[in-house]
Amino acid sequence: VQLQASGGGLVQAGGSLRLSCAASGSAFNVMGWYRQAPGKQRELVAVITIDGIPNYADSVKGRFTISRDTAKNTVYLQMNSLKPEDTAVYYCNARRLASIYWGQGTQVTVSS
Repeated sequence: VQLQASGGGLVQAGGSLRLSCAASGSAFNVMGWYRQAPGKQRELVAVITIDGIPNYADSVKGRFTISRDTAKNTVYLQMNSLKPEDTAVYYCNARRLASIYWGQGTQVTVSS
């Protein structure tokens, strides 16, 4: 299984970015995004089930939107109204039954 993430970059506060993660293999029960800032633990950003039910961290509710294209085995994260505290490495995550897979991280940097 390979998870290929893309879409990170540098943006000013208030700006937007869209992350994508394309997965190989068959469909996953849950796909989503986690992030890790320097000196902090990795934390949940948003996940979405195969039925399209999302779950968000409180810190991103109302600003981020997660979606997925099951046919393409791809998950997206639209990030609006970005804040400097959103700066982190963002990791794609996918789960199938008891197996968990991680993609390589993509850096998101929000300047003030």
